[in-house]
Amino acid sequence: HRRFDYRPKTDPYCQARYTFCPTGSAIPVMKEEDVIEVYRLQAPVWEFKYGDLLGHLKIMHDAVGFKSSLTGKNYTMEWYELFQLGNCTFPHLRPGMDAPFWCNQGAACFYEGIDDAHWKENGTLVLVTTISGAMFNEMAKWVKYDNETGIYYETWTVQASPDKQSVVWFDSYECSKFILRTYQKLADLGAVFEKIQTNYTSIILFSGEPIYLGNETSIFGPLGNKTLAAAIRDFYYPFKPHRTVREFFVDLVKIIDRVILNRQFYLFYNLEYWFLPMKFPYLKIIYEEVPLPVGSKTSVGV
Repeated sequence: HRRFDYRPKTDPYCQARYTFCPTGSAIPVMKEEDVIEVYRLQAPVWEFKYGDLLGHLKIMHDAVGFKSSLTGKNYTMEWYELFQLGNCTFPHLRPGMDAPFWCNQGAACFYEGIDDAHWKENGTLVLVTTISGAMFNEMAKWVKYDNETGIYYETWTVQASPDKQSVVWFDSYECSKFILRTYQKLADLGAVFEKIQTNYTSIILFSGEPIYLGNETSIFGPLGNKTLAAAIRDFYYPFKPHRTVREFFVDLVKIIDRVILNRQFYLFYNLEYWFLPMKFPYLKIIYEEVPLPVGSKTSVGV
C-alpha cells in the first residue's frame, strides 16, 4: 500500500452520516516511567446500529486500548473511514464529471476512555502487553507519521485463490491492518506480547492476474480511453446508494451478472484502476488468526 507525502484536504462533497472521531483528542505525552497496559479491543462492525448481527458473520472492527498506571486514565485508539465504509468501497458518479469521485480517506482516532460494555458485550477486551511511558511516546510519533502518509482506506484483499499460500495481488488497508501495524511497532520497541489467539476479518476477492488500466487522467482525461471510461462508470453504477428496496434488488441482479456471470471487477487502488478477471468463489469473508508479533530487535529487560 503506497505512502503519500501529505494528506489532502477532503472535498465538501464528501459527507459522513456519522461524524468521524467525534470526541477525538491529541495523544498525550506520558511520563517515561509510567507502566501502561495495552488491550486488544474488538466488536462487531456497526454494533451501535445492528447489535451483534455482523458479529455472527464475523465482520469485526478492531481497536487498541491503553491504561496508565500513574494516572489511572484509559484511552482508545482506532483507525476507520472518514466518510463510512460505502464511500471507501465504491465511488460517486457525479453529474458533469467523467471520472468516478472517491471519498475514500481513512484515519486514526484517539480519545480518552474505553467503553468497556461496547467491547466486552459481543467482542473482546483483553490485555495483550505492558509497555513503558517512553515506549508509548515513541509509538505516538509513529502514529502521527503513519496517519499522515497512509491516507486511503481499502476494503478489499485480492488474491488468486482461497489457498493459504495463494498469491495476494492487493492487500486491504483498514482498521485491523492499523492495529497490526501498531502491535508490530510496539514489538519493535521491545513490547513482549501474551501468547493468545487473535483473529481478524478480511473481505477477499478472488481473481486471476490483475490487468493495469491507468489512472484518472489517462482513462478519463481529454486524451483518455472513452470506451474504458464508460465501462468503469457502467460497472460502478449499480453500487450507488439506494432509495428503495426494489432499486436495490434490481441493481443487485446487475452486480451478480457482472461480477459472477461475466467475471468482471474494476478495482481502484493507490489512485489507479485495475481490471480483475474474477474466479470462483469470487468473494469470501474470512475470520482468521494472525499471531501477535515478535519484535525485530531483542529487548533487554522490561
